[in-house]
Amino acid sequence: MLGICRGRRKFLAASLTLLCIPAITWIYLFAGSFEDGKPVSLSPLESQEHSPRYTASSQRERESLEVRVREVEEENRALRRQLSLAQGRSPAHRRGNHSKTYSMEEGTGDSENLRAGIVAGNSSECGQQPAVEKCETIHVAIVCAGYNASRDVVTLVKSVLFHRRNPLHFHLIADSIAEQILATLFQTWMVPAVRVDFYNADELKSEVSWIPNKHYSGIYGLMKLVLTKTLPANLERVIVLDTDITFATDIAELWAVFHKFKGQQVLGLVENQSDWYLGNLWKNHRPWPALGRGYNTGVILLLLDKLRKMKWEQMWRLTAERELMGMLSTSLADQDIFNAVIKQNPFLVYQLPCFWNVQLSDHTRSEQCYRDVSDLKVIHWNSPKKLRVKNKHVEFFRNLYLTFLEYDGNLLRRELFGCPSETDVNSENLQKQLSELDEDDLCYEFRRERFTVHRTHLYFLHYEYEPAADNTDVTLVAQLSMDRLQMLEAICKHWEGPISLALYLSDAEAQQFLRYAQGSEVLMSRHNVGYHIVYKEGQFYPVNLLRNVAMKHISTPYMFLSDIDFLPMYGLYEYLRKSVIQLDLANTKKAMIVPAFETLRYRLSFPKSKAELLSMLDMGTLFTFRYHVWTKGHAPTNFAKWRTATTPYRVEWEADFEPYVVVRRDCPEYDRRFVGFGWNKVAHIMELDAQEYEFTVLPNAYMIHMPHAPSFDITKFRSNKQYRICLKTLKEEFQQDMSRRYGFAALKYLTAENNS
Repeated sequence: MLGICRGRRKFLAASLTLLCIPAITWIYLFAGSFEDGKPVSLSPLESQEHSPRYTASSQRERESLEVRVREVEEENRALRRQLSLAQGRSPAHRRGNHSKTYSMEEGTGDSENLRAGIVAGNSSECGQQPAVEKCETIHVAIVCAGYNASRDVVTLVKSVLFHRRNPLHFHLIADSIAEQILATLFQTWMVPAVRVDFYNADELKSEVSWIPNKHYSGIYGLMKLVLTKTLPANLERVIVLDTDITFATDIAELWAVFHKFKGQQVLGLVENQSDWYLGNLWKNHRPWPALGRGYNTGVILLLLDKLRKMKWEQMWRLTAERELMGMLSTSLADQDIFNAVIKQNPFLVYQLPCFWNVQLSDHTRSEQCYRDVSDLKVIHWNSPKKLRVKNKHVEFFRNLYLTFLEYDGNLLRRELFGCPSETDVNSENLQKQLSELDEDDLCYEFRRERFTVHRTHLYFLHYEYEPAADNTDVTLVAQLSMDRLQMLEAICKHWEGPISLALYLSDAEAQQFLRYAQGSEVLMSRHNVGYHIVYKEGQFYPVNLLRNVAMKHISTPYMFLSDIDFLPMYGLYEYLRKSVIQLDLANTKKAMIVPAFETLRYRLSFPKSKAELLSMLDMGTLFTFRYHVWTKGHAPTNFAKWRTATTPYRVEWEADFEPYVVVRRDCPEYDRRFVGFGWNKVAHIMELDAQEYEFTVLPNAYMIHMPHAPSFDITKFRSNKQYRICLKTLKEEFQQDMSRRYGFAALKYLTAENNS
C-alpha cells in the first residue's frame, strides 16, 4: 500500500511540475525580454532594424536566452514522455506481478551502483526506449540437457509466453534426451508465432571438453561460449538464458536494450550480485579474474554479427588457455571465461540494470535491485538450493515461480493478432478436419476429441534402461489419472521390469505428482519407469490416446498391455520373458493372454501362487474379472480350462472380448474415437483379430484388479442416455471402417455384434 501511495505522490508532483515549468519559463522570458524597461526583441533582424542600442553584448544575452528556451522545452518533452510511460506501464506491471508489493524501505538501495550505472549509461530507463516493432521476431537461445533441465525450460518458456507480444524463435542447444522431450512438447503445444530449432549439444562437446569444469552444470555449462559458431550465420543478435530463469515482464523490453549498445559493445550483462569474484567468501578463495564484482551469465545479450567479426572464438579460447595454466579448472563454467575476457577487454560489455537478472543465490545483494514489485524484470534461481535459497523476499519470488510452474499451458495458445504466422501443415490439417465436423451433431464433442492435440511432456522424471541381452524384455504399459497415483508403488513392487505410464494431468496436478514421486523411496529407486504427462484438455478422458502415448515410448521389443488398477502376480515379468521364447513371439503373430481376476476387498493377502489363487477363488475372496457385471469381456479366456491347464492353449475371438495381452511392440494402436468408458479395449482386440493375431492363454500367469471408486466416465455412461447413444454410433462407424480395411474377413464382427 505504501508503494502505491508513493507512486501517486510521485505522479502528482510530476504533473504539477509539468504545469508549472511552462508558466515559470514564460515569466522568466517575459522579464528577461526587457532591457531598461523596454522590450527587447528576440529576433536579430528585428533588433537591428528597430533598436539603436543593439550591441554585441545584448546579442550574446539573446543567444543564451534562446539556448535556455530550447533546454526548457526539451525538459518538458522528456517529462511528458516519463509521465506517459508511468501511466501506461505501472498498472500492467502490477497485474503481471500480482497484488503483493514491497515498500521502498524494504530494499537498501546502492548509491555507488546507481552512480556507476549513470556513468555507463545503464541507469533506470527514464527516457523512452526504442520500440520493438510489432511483429519483430525475438530470438532466444537456451542450453538444455537431461530430464530435469527439460522440466525447468517449460517453466521459463511459460513465463516468457505469458508476457510476450512478439513472435518468438527459440534456439535450443539440447542433448538427445532434451530434444526428444521438448520437440514433442512444442509440437503438441502448438503455440502460434513460436518457432523452435534444435542444435545437437553432443556434437559440440569436443569444442569445450578440453576445459576442466567443477560446476554442477557439467560440460553443458560451457556451451554458451560457442554460440557464435553454433547458431545460424545470418542471426545477428540473440538473448541467451539459463534454464532457471523466470520472466516477470515482456521479453521485448530486454530485446529493445540492443539499441543502446554503442561502439564495440557486444555483450549485455548484469553485474554479479555476490562477492564471488571479490575473493572474500572464505580463506584462500581464489576466483577467476573479473572486472570488479564480475558479471553473471544467466542472462546475456549477444551481438553475434559483431562477435564473429571480432573473432570471438579465438578470443575466448586464448583467454581460457592462459588462465587454466594457473586456475586448473573453472568453478562457474562459462561465466568464469566470459569474465576473464571482459577483464582484458572491458569495452565489450554493456552493463544491464540489475533488475534484468535478480540473482537469488546465497550471500547475494539482489535486494538492492528493486524497491517495488514493478521493478522486477527477471528472476534467476542460480543457487543449487533453487527454491530453498535464503532471501528476504524469497516467499514472493517462490510464489511467482510457482504461478508459472502450475499455470495451464493451454491458455498460452493465443494468437498474435496482426502478425502472420508461419504455415504449419499439422495445424492446417487439424483445422480442415475440425471444419468437416457437423457442430449440430449430438455426438460432435465425441468426434472432436479424436482430433484434439493434447500437450505432451515425455519422460517427466529421470529414465534409464539397459536393453536385455537376450532380446526378450517386456514393458508394462498403462495409463492413469491423479486419483490412481496410490497404485504406482504397489505395481513397482510387483513388477521389476520396465514400465511405461501415460498420466492425464493438469499442470498443477503434474507438480503434485512430481512431489509425490520425489517423496517416495519406492518410485525414486526405480529408474526404468517412464512417466509421460498428457495434459488435460476437453471434457473426456482420452483413454486410448494415453495408451498410444505409453505404447509408443517403450524401449523393449514386447509389451504387456495392462491397466493401472491391476496388480500383476509376483514374478510375472520373468515368466513372460520365458513365454516369449517358448511361444516364439519374435516370429509369430501371437497375443499372450494374462487371465484377469478381481477382489472386492481393499485389504488383500496377495496370492503367491496359482494354487493359492484357486483356493481364494473357491472361498469367494477372488472372482474372475467382471464376472458380476460384464461376463462377456473375459469369458473366452475359458477360466474352467485355465484351472487345470499346464501348457498354453489357444482361444478364439468372440464379441466384446477384451483380455489383457502381451504383444510385440509393432502391434496396431488403439482407436482414438473411443474416449472415456466403453469399447476402448474391445475395439483394439477386434483389430488384433482382424490382423490374424493368435490369442494364447498363459497357464501360470494372472493379474488381480483392486477395488476403487467408480470413475467419472463410467458414471456418465450409466446416467447419460446421449452418451450411450453416441457410443453405439461410434461402434457402428468403427465396424464399417473395419469392413473397408479388411474386407470380407471383417463381416464376422457385424454378425457377432448382431447376435450378441
